[in-house]
Amino acid sequence: MSKILLEMQGIVKEFPGVKALDNVNLQVLDGEIHAIVGENGAGKSTLMNILSGTFPHDSYTGKIIFDGQECKFSEMRDSERLGIVFIHQELALVPTLSIAENMFLGNERGSYFNLNWDQTFSETIKCLAAAGLSESPHTLIKDIGVGKQQLVEIAKALAKKVRVLILDEPTASLNDNDSQKLLDLLKELQKGGMTSILISHKLTEVSQIADHITVIRDGTSIETLTRGVDDFSEPRIIRGMVGREMVDRFPKRESHPGEIGLEVKNWTVYHPLYTERKVCENVSINVRKGEVVGISGLMGAGRTELAMSIFGRSYGTKISGQLYINGKEVRLSNVQDAIANKLAYVTEDRKGCGLLLGSEIRSNATLANLGRISSRRGIIDKDREMQLAKVYTEMLSVKCSGIEQSVGTLSGGNQQKVLLAKWMFAEPDVLILDEPTRGIDVGAKYEIYTIINKLVANNKTVLMISSELPEILGMCDRIYVMGEGRIVGEFRREDASQEAIMTSILKAKTNDDASLSTTIAKGA
Repeated sequence: MSKILLEMQGIVKEFPGVKALDNVNLQVLDGEIHAIVGENGAGKSTLMNILSGTFPHDSYTGKIIFDGQECKFSEMRDSERLGIVFIHQELALVPTLSIAENMFLGNERGSYFNLNWDQTFSETIKCLAAAGLSESPHTLIKDIGVGKQQLVEIAKALAKKVRVLILDEPTASLNDNDSQKLLDLLKELQKGGMTSILISHKLTEVSQIADHITVIRDGTSIETLTRGVDDFSEPRIIRGMVGREMVDRFPKRESHPGEIGLEVKNWTVYHPLYTERKVCENVSINVRKGEVVGISGLMGAGRTELAMSIFGRSYGTKISGQLYINGKEVRLSNVQDAIANKLAYVTEDRKGCGLLLGSEIRSNATLANLGRISSRRGIIDKDREMQLAKVYTEMLSVKCSGIEQSVGTLSGGNQQKVLLAKWMFAEPDVLILDEPTRGIDVGAKYEIYTIINKLVANNKTVLMISSELPEILGMCDRIYVMGEGRIVGEFRREDASQEAIMTSILKAKTNDDASLSTTIAKGA
């Protein structure tokens, strides 16, 4: 039996007015992959922030014992010296620097005034190879995909002689193929003796890869499940997370579609930088009032680019085609035009583009429709702002200490609710939801689904983009499939299946590859 490498005993952490962790206990064996699961706000990331030294030892009570010695970390450097490295959900990479520069940023090779670039590049190549990458160390971070950026973070950890690798939602922004590559890498690193702690809401991945699963609920460690001894099925894990059985993952809804609320005809969009490259080509779709229509497809299929170009041309160049809202053709030159025409876009990147994390819930919830809380002279009526912000946060059941709480301190699920509140406050007729449940737990997902159902029950038009096929199948009345910037399939709910959708995607990809080969052959 493996020895206990890491133990956290009786951890208690309080923030003003909130007890985030209450007597949490965790044991991690040497060389295992240990998953931590729980609903948003359960305290998973807080616990790992304590372990990594992000929260110093004098800000909590309890003990951290690593390799038989009690540890009191004052900062992240203290934990990293022992080989405990935390890769956060938001990658800590500088896009305009090279892979090598990112790899050793703050961990430079050479002296203070004379960096050893030969050593930097040779160690970068070695660590990249261990992480399954063959990229040049001179390649800029912005020129590689998100999946490879995640692997660069792991290579960066390897350069720090990692013994315990902590990963917070590492596959949240990855497609299925890149996610599987990352999981396979963790298994390979495990064979070399590395210990990993994985925080994830993707329970299929957790049950696939973890040796132990610790469940945290409401700031308390509930149980630890052991592979080969306990049930590792999704329903069993969910029961531990939420404290009850969840028979239906998707709330029931009767579909009564009305007139067409949103229609796009022959929509073509070119890349904003590489202006000869089409990202969307002759896309034609429609969504009816009281209907949820999904767009499925692989990462890079053009789904987000389509949505953003529709939303006031906030992405792309040389955009052509026709756009109709409630039967009337409109030309939306900017985001203000889109909002004025009752169109809202809930971005997939709530932290980077959707919310002001340093501001309070109140100002975030009302940001998309300041005219509703302003006087004739354009001065914001603070009393009305507070009143309406409170109405919307209560309507969406945002768990918070009050509307003055900073959005950045909320859990992912509650941040997503504030983002929805922001756009519902704009009183749109048409909502485009881009990955509306990315990075949030099953309980919070159910609440978001319920909100979506209430919107369509009120005759709103909803277009939903999602990379999760079960979500698309469980929520949508109709489904469009995108591949290589085009619509390659359309299914009614009763005709749709994961197999049918994936067949459409792969068939389109095969046709594109064949077309490319023919073009190359003709050129030769």
